[in-house]
Amino acid sequence: MALVEMVMPKMGESIMEGTVLSWLKKVGDSIEADESVLEVATDKVDTEVPSIHAGILKEILAKEGEVVSVGNPIAIIETDQEEVVNEQLVDTDPEENAEAILEEVSNITESLSIERPPEHLSTSDAARFYSPLVLNIAREENIPKSELEIISGTGSEGRVTKKDILAYIASRKSFSPDTTIASNGSSNQPAIFSGEDEIIEMDRMRKVIADRMMESKRIAAHVTSFVEADLSKVVAWRSINKRIFQEREGQPLTFTPIFIEAVVRAIKDYPMMNISIDGYKIIKKKAINIGMAVALPSGNLIVPVIHNADQLSIGAISLKVNELAKRARNNQLSPKDLEGGTYTISNVGSFGNVMGTPILVQPQVGILALGTIQKKPTVIETPQGDFIGVRHKMFLSHSYDHRVVDGALGGMFVRRVADYLEKFDETRVI
Repeated sequence: MALVEMVMPKMGESIMEGTVLSWLKKVGDSIEADESVLEVATDKVDTEVPSIHAGILKEILAKEGEVVSVGNPIAIIETDQEEVVNEQLVDTDPEENAEAILEEVSNITESLSIERPPEHLSTSDAARFYSPLVLNIAREENIPKSELEIISGTGSEGRVTKKDILAYIASRKSFSPDTTIASNGSSNQPAIFSGEDEIIEMDRMRKVIADRMMESKRIAAHVTSFVEADLSKVVAWRSINKRIFQEREGQPLTFTPIFIEAVVRAIKDYPMMNISIDGYKIIKKKAINIGMAVALPSGNLIVPVIHNADQLSIGAISLKVNELAKRARNNQLSPKDLEGGTYTISNVGSFGNVMGTPILVQPQVGILALGTIQKKPTVIETPQGDFIGVRHKMFLSHSYDHRVVDGALGGMFVRRVADYLEKFDETRVI
C-alpha cells in the first residue's frame, strides 16, 4: 500500500488557485481512476476534478470553501501501487512550470520581506482577506484600509490580487479619489432600502461577471458600428438543410455556425481584428478562436471558445457549437473550453433584440452582436428596375476597442461580415 497526495490541479492559463466547492467523495470511499472526487471553482469556471489514481480516500486536507493554490495538496489517497509519484495535475511543459515556480518563489520572497502588516491594514479587522503582498503594496502606496476595501477584486470570492491593486494604483494616479470610488461602483452615500425592497446577494459567477464588465469598460475605449444585412439566402439555405442535418447528425442546425463562418472569413480579410493589447504592444494572433456567448439557466452568461474555427467546415462548427452550448448549460465546461478566444460573437437576436452594444471580452478588441432576423419590405435593384420585396434582414452591432481599431477598420470589418452573409452560396452542401 502507498499514500499519494492529490494536489490542486492547474485549470488553465493564469489560474493560480481554486476554491473547493464540494467534495463528491467522503473519507473511506473507494475511488476509481479518472473518477471525479471534488468540485472546484475558479474565476473562469466551476469544474469537477478527477483522481488519476484508484484507491481509498484516506484524508481530506482542504475544506469546502477553502482557497487552495495550484500544486498544493488537497487530499491523501491510499493506493495499491508500490511506487507512486505525487499526483501532478499541472501543465507538464517544463518552461511553463519553471515560469510558474519562479513567479511563486517571487511572491513568497516578497511576502517574507514583510515583517508585519501595517497597523492601518491589519487582516484581523479587515472586511475581507488580503494577502501579505497586497498589504505591502498598499502600505507603500499609502492606501488606507477604507480605500483598499472599495477595490474590485478578481480573485476567488472577490479577493484583491496583485494585478487588481496595481491596476487600481494606475487609475488612482489619473483620477481623484471621488472619481475612483464612483468608477468602482461604490459611494460615500449609504444605500437606502424600504421595507418593500428585496435584497438579493450576487452569486459567485455574477460577481465575476460584474467585475469583468467594469474592468473591460475601464480598460477599453468602446465604440460600436452598425450594419443591416440581407439574410434571405442564409434563411433559405438553412430551411432546406436543417432537416438533412437533423436526420444525419441528430442535432439542430442553427444560424450560429453560419455567423461564425462569416466572421472567420472577415478576420482573414482583416487580420488586425484578431489581436490583443499588452500595454502599448499589439499582439497579432495566428489562431482564430471564436468565443460565443451562451446564456445559462441561472441567467448568467459564459463564453466557451471554438478553437481554430478557420480550420473547420460549417458542419463541424455546427457540431462544436451544439456541444459547447449543451455542456455550458449542464455546467460541464472545462477551463480549456473558455481559454484563448481571439474574437467573440453574441446572438442577442435569440432574445428578440434587434441590436445591442456588447462589452468586449478582455483582452480581445472586437465583439459582434447579432440581432433578430426580421422580414422587412426592401427596395430590390434589378437590371429591369427597382421594386419592393420582402427580405429577411438583421442588424450586426460591432463593438471594438478604439485604442487600436479605428472607425475605418471597425466599420469595414462588420460590413465584410454582412457581405459574406448576403452572398451566401445557396447551393453548397453541408
